[in-house]
Amino acid sequence: MPEKVLMKGNEALAEAAIMAGCRHFFGYPITPQTEVAAHMAKRMPKIGGTYMQAESEVAAINMVLGASAAGVRAMTSSSSPGISLKSEGLSYLAGSDLPALIVNVQRAGPGLGGIQPSQADYLQATRAPGHGDFRMLVFAPSTVQEMVDLVADAFELGDRYRMPAMILSDGLLGQMMEPVVMDTNKKINTVEKPWAVTGHGDKRKHNIVNSLYIDPPNMEEVTRARYQRYKEIEEKEQRCEEYKTDDAEIVIVAYGASARISRSAVDLARKEGIKAGLIRPITLWPYPKKAILSRIRTAKAFLSVEMSMGQMVDDVRLVVNGAREVRFYGRTGGMIPTPAEVLNELKNIKGELK
Repeated sequence: MPEKVLMKGNEALAEAAIMAGCRHFFGYPITPQTEVAAHMAKRMPKIGGTYMQAESEVAAINMVLGASAAGVRAMTSSSSPGISLKSEGLSYLAGSDLPALIVNVQRAGPGLGGIQPSQADYLQATRAPGHGDFRMLVFAPSTVQEMVDLVADAFELGDRYRMPAMILSDGLLGQMMEPVVMDTNKKINTVEKPWAVTGHGDKRKHNIVNSLYIDPPNMEEVTRARYQRYKEIEEKEQRCEEYKTDDAEIVIVAYGASARISRSAVDLARKEGIKAGLIRPITLWPYPKKAILSRIRTAKAFLSVEMSMGQMVDDVRLVVNGAREVRFYGRTGGMIPTPAEVLNELKNIKGELK
């Protein structure tokens, strides 16, 4: 059995990417994700990989696009303002049907904001990662071990569906240290890429990677075909974890670091006779609608807990569609909610349900 090692979240994520077959990293330093790039800078030369500190975030994402077009697994990482700068390149990746891994270790915003943890990039990741009609796979780990495990999945699904994938982390998860298992014997699942621009030697049709479609009917046809693929993803790839939801009257919905806090609040609530449970989305897109829908029959209310002013709560409301009350509790600006605060909100809801 592989041994557990104590690792910081950012460094564990970077090492997991290497284990998943990534040999091409392009990035730019920004707190609180800089350790991802620093780890890659140290490791890539030793394994025959490529590490490039680009002149800007804009350059980094376009380097990822070029590497991905050549059929290799490539990634970049940044924090909130840097992801905004990469948004044009993200749209080009999606428009070219190219897979890539993008890591966002969120910090407080808007603007330069602060370097403390935040979840205020939810809408950016799930609604508007760039211009145009497209989606991006979005994974939300809640532990360092899950950060490690989801990296391989993000690469694999991105390759399978030919689209960008994001690990939506935050400053808390990126900077904390936890024991993790690095399974060096795990098989790397690769996908054939006959579309890659690798040279053809007159043995096949010349491949072209492109996101420009001047003819409107052609553009519409390509986009509709892409959305058929997205429909398949929504049906097959929804992921979440449920905790004590079987008899829960109040169901918390929380992801990432907020889910860790909410899990503790559920345990505290149960000790006080409050039937609380937790649904933790692991994929933010596709959103785990099925799990939330399955709890409407038994739950009397839902509570979205976030490190933002309320962004994921809109998705909870869309799924519940007025069948139950949906509340929100959040802290922002880099402030982290405590289990006691969430418990107090559960008590308030419980009191109103009587």
